[in-house]
Amino acid sequence: MSDHSHGTQPPSDKALRVRAMEQLLLEKGLIKEGAVDAIIDIFEHQLGPKNGAKVVARAWTDPAYKQRLMENASDAILEFGFAGFQGEYMVVCENTPGVHNVVVCTLCSCYPWPVLGLPPNWYKAAPYRSRVVIEPRAVLEEFDLHIPDETEVRVWDSNNELRYLVLPERPAGTEGWSEEQLAKLVTRNSMIGTGVAMTPAELAKSENTEEAVL
Repeated sequence: MSDHSHGTQPPSDKALRVRAMEQLLLEKGLIKEGAVDAIIDIFEHQLGPKNGAKVVARAWTDPAYKQRLMENASDAILEFGFAGFQGEYMVVCENTPGVHNVVVCTLCSCYPWPVLGLPPNWYKAAPYRSRVVIEPRAVLEEFDLHIPDETEVRVWDSNNELRYLVLPERPAGTEGWSEEQLAKLVTRNSMIGTGVAMTPAELAKSENTEEAVL
C-alpha cells in the first residue's frame, strides 16, 4: 500500500486549492517542478523519521540502551532529547524472526510525532485503520511486505495514553557499522511495521539513485 487512499474519491477543495496555487507558482517561475513534493518529503520522511532511526540504531548497537528502551521507552527516547506532543507514554515493540509488529490507531490517528514526524495519509485513512486489525497480512502485502506464515503478526492499537514504535530487525551484513550508517537503513514504515529496514544493497541503490537525480 502506498501513500494513497483506497477507492476513487475526488480530491478535496483544500487539495484543489493547493494544486492551483502550485501550478500558478510554477507558471510564474517562482518554484521548480517537484519543489513542493520535495518539501513535503522532508517533513514526512526525513526530519521526524531520522529521529526514530537514531533510536533504533542505538538499540541495535548498545544492549544496555536497548534494555532501557524496552523497559521505559519514553525515558530512553528522551536521552536523545526527543519528546513533546504525541511523544508521551511510548512503548517499543521488537520485531524478531518469529514476531512481526505493526502499529495502528483505530480511533483516530495517534502517532509518535517526535520520532516519526508527520503521519502519512494512509495511516490516518479509515481503510488502513479498520482493515489492519482484521486482516493484517493482507494489508501488509499491499505494502509489498510478505510475512511468512510461521511468523506471528501482532497489531498494536495506539491511543491517547500509549504510542507504539516498532524496533525493526537489524539487517544482515551490517556487522561493524556505525550508528550513523545503521540509521540510514531505518525507514518510517519499518518503525510502523508496514515495512522492514533496508538491506545494505537497497541503501546503496537508493543513494545511487539520489546522486543520479542530483
